[in-house]
Amino acid sequence: MKIGKRLLSALLIAAMSLTFALTGCSSQEAKSEEPAAGNTSQSDSAASGKKLNVAILLNGTLGDKAFFDSAANGAKMMESELGCTTKVIEMTADETKWVPALTDASENPDYDIIIVGTWQMSEKLAQIAPQYPDKKYIIFDSSVDYKNGKCSNVYSIEYKQNECSFLAGVAGALTSKTGKLGFVGGMENTVINDFLMGYIQGAKAVNPNIKILISYVGNFTDTAHAKELTLAQINQGADVVFQVASNAGLGVIDGCAAKGKYVIGVDSDQALAFQSSDPAKAQAILTSALKRVDMSITKAVKESQEGTLKYGQSQSLGLADDCVGLGTYNKNVSKDVQDKVAEYAEKIKDGSIKVDSAFGKSTSEIEAARKSVRP
Repeated sequence: MKIGKRLLSALLIAAMSLTFALTGCSSQEAKSEEPAAGNTSQSDSAASGKKLNVAILLNGTLGDKAFFDSAANGAKMMESELGCTTKVIEMTADETKWVPALTDASENPDYDIIIVGTWQMSEKLAQIAPQYPDKKYIIFDSSVDYKNGKCSNVYSIEYKQNECSFLAGVAGALTSKTGKLGFVGGMENTVINDFLMGYIQGAKAVNPNIKILISYVGNFTDTAHAKELTLAQINQGADVVFQVASNAGLGVIDGCAAKGKYVIGVDSDQALAFQSSDPAKAQAILTSALKRVDMSITKAVKESQEGTLKYGQSQSLGLADDCVGLGTYNKNVSKDVQDKVAEYAEKIKDGSIKVDSAFGKSTSEIEAARKSVRP
């Protein structure tokens, strides 16, 4: 019996030694394959088959049938196309909740990737992301500052919204019977003015004498004020109004529908969004300037899953990337108008037309563009 116990002990010790050796070897191999910080990241999903858990933090609420709803649709796309587990968190428009919510998500061990959006989150993300170097972050519609080298775990998506708004300007100017268009922006900032610059250039490309009434709500939530601004523009002769105001833009749609005028939607295909719930509003939408948040963040997560996403960098997506463009047309938009829009789209894609941008322009230069179409 004693010999049996000794033999058993020896066998157990040998087995444990072999297991330790194999585990140590595997650990060293895993460490040697880890990418350097800031370079293309191999995700846990790519390395071990683990499905990514993605949190999308919205600095607003769902229901805008545009920007935030598009981000939420991106979550659905990630689940159906990539097998991800997702959670959409509405942080509301209360800015005091944004940093705590981002911090909580960063400390949650379940989340592999955290996605936020808009310029209002850029500085906040730049403060938080370096504190959690093992987390991966994606920001859309803005970029963090990479100059200090502290955001190597952040991938930024910017959009060439001036390109889709150029096409919106073409469609609006060709449809208008009064020669007067409207533009209602949320807040006056570089992104909103980038929409405006493209809109002005596109409208002037087909009607050099076009006039555009321009207003800003002052925020992205006040639908009542947005409607008031829209009705004022309509009273001054605008028969097509481009809204770039997120939730507040719903007030622009209300105003145009009430007065039998056309509105150009933004971010999502808003005619489709209202098709079932409010057909009258859907019929008021000429087309929509699409900023495909859903497609772009899904594409980024897919690349992260494959280990090819270039964290620590910013990328600008436009017509050539199929991430901006126009949505469905109102049934009254003629084929000639649609063909002309398609013609200009091709010229933008091949570089024949360089679209004006608010980025890099001074305040006086932007004001000069506004003045050029002022009634």
